[in-house]
Amino acid sequence: MRIRIKFSKSQAMRYTGHLDLFRSWERTFRRSGLPLAYSQGFHPQPRLNLACALPLGISSECEILDAWLECTLPLPQINQAIEVVLPPGLEVLGMDIIESQAPALQTQVTSAIYRITFLDDIPDLDERLQRINSADHLPRQRRDKSYDLRPLIEEILPVPTFKGGNQQLRLQLAAREAATGRPEELLDEIGIKFEATRVHREELIFRS
Repeated sequence: MRIRIKFSKSQAMRYTGHLDLFRSWERTFRRSGLPLAYSQGFHPQPRLNLACALPLGISSECEILDAWLECTLPLPQINQAIEVVLPPGLEVLGMDIIESQAPALQTQVTSAIYRITFLDDIPDLDERLQRINSADHLPRQRRDKSYDLRPLIEEILPVPTFKGGNQQLRLQLAAREAATGRPEELLDEIGIKFEATRVHREELIFRS
């Protein structure tokens, strides 16, 4: 049985990395008593797949996990068993049964939408964004490899806010396996420290 879980990761968990998040889910299933399936071989691994790694320091309301169970159980029973042992900072938002032979989650994600909230006022934010939008290329370095950030930025728009509210951006970045844009790279490009913001992932976009 393959189930797909949509879950949120709150501010309290935003500094939990991808590997630790995976381990949190493995512990959750182990504590729940649910019959989680494992791979075959000398080093069996839990059959869990996260859709798209969430950069460190970012909260989310749209994370997706696929999990395989050894037998078929009612979804309400699965949900209840998980919620009892789920660590603080994670919340199940929905759960569905998925065809066992459906494509791997990681191959189906195309883009991710983020909301960036600035903790301090940025008077020239529009000018900074104009430079990004008008650029043909934005050469960057990541792990000693060169790449172009510009084609990974699919949309970047200011979010209207109430008077006195913090400035915000809506940012849509490519999130394909071989082409992933990261919010912290965009912030660095416009000269704003990641620590001076709060970044929240609002949606993962899948192939239609």
